[in-house]
Amino acid sequence: MKLAEVRRALVIKLGHLGDVLLASPVISTLAQQLPRSEVDALVYAETADMLSGHPGLARLFTIRRDWKRLGVAARLRAELGLLAGLRERRYGLVVALSDKPRVAWLARLTGAGIAVTAERADRPRFWRRSFTHFYSTAPGNSRHTVEIHLDALRALGIDPSPSQGRVVLVPGEAAERRVDGVLAQHGLAPGGFVHVHPASRWLFKCWPAARLAALINILQARGERIVLTGAADENETPLVDEVLRGVERPVVNLCGALGLKELAALVGRARLFVGVDSAPLHMASAMGTPAVVLFGPSGEVEWGPWHIQSRVVTSSHSCRPCGNNGCGGGNRSQCLEVIPVDRVLRAFDELAHAG
Repeated sequence: MKLAEVRRALVIKLGHLGDVLLASPVISTLAQQLPRSEVDALVYAETADMLSGHPGLARLFTIRRDWKRLGVAARLRAELGLLAGLRERRYGLVVALSDKPRVAWLARLTGAGIAVTAERADRPRFWRRSFTHFYSTAPGNSRHTVEIHLDALRALGIDPSPSQGRVVLVPGEAAERRVDGVLAQHGLAPGGFVHVHPASRWLFKCWPAARLAALINILQARGERIVLTGAADENETPLVDEVLRGVERPVVNLCGALGLKELAALVGRARLFVGVDSAPLHMASAMGTPAVVLFGPSGEVEWGPWHIQSRVVTSSHSCRPCGNNGCGGGNRSQCLEVIPVDRVLRAFDELAHAG
């Protein structure tokens, strides 16, 4: 089969929230460069909001992680139901941006004539024979994740334009109305506040709460309004609570109060975003919000802000990016502890003045 003959394409990205959002340029590129084709996607159910509403997306299929906890019969019904839905679409192209074992099976069972995935030297013969094309992946922290995803299309002879490489997230009217209402309740207007998201699902990526509180105190003393967000879970809530104990003046605390689409709408209305390597950072990239981002154990080249004004503050800890040297990742929670408040404040001021 030739690309020109493809009428439906499936993009598979089974990962976390930010990972899935950074796959959105692949959908944009396929939709624009194969205008006679429909583009679908397959993701985990909890990440669907990262792609739903994408203007280049025809259908969005989901897998629930909790299927593996179902009984054998129930899980089989769920998996067969998904497969039937995918096969009904008669895909000519599968773009697999994940390397989980089920992806090879899906590439085969959908019947696609063209299937591309990342080169993996350790994969068995069955895996390699499930795909027609492969793309190379660069060593860690040497190439941005968006570009790595787009390399899958380059392996097919598709050359994405700069505009097609933009991260796309559509909050939707309902989310935007809700956020506008919440901001109005607190006397805030779009562009009239700084959005701070201190946490990540991986706590070793987070700056110490006391230092973030000190930064917020300085910004508030200058007259900045601060909106604080975080997920309502056992990882992020305690960190946000610790930050709140250290601030001297009240902030607008929306921790646990927003859904993913609403969080994206909030990011899009902020004057500046301050955070760490997390999904809200990638939302800022999608919404065009300038960002100050702290990077410790993870790599800023691979996961940093994409196509927005930004300032990245990196750690000088010997092991970063995590595992390359130094402590070998054993003490990666220390990576951000070495970043002082004044460095982040200086980055904030540079970005604010650049705008």
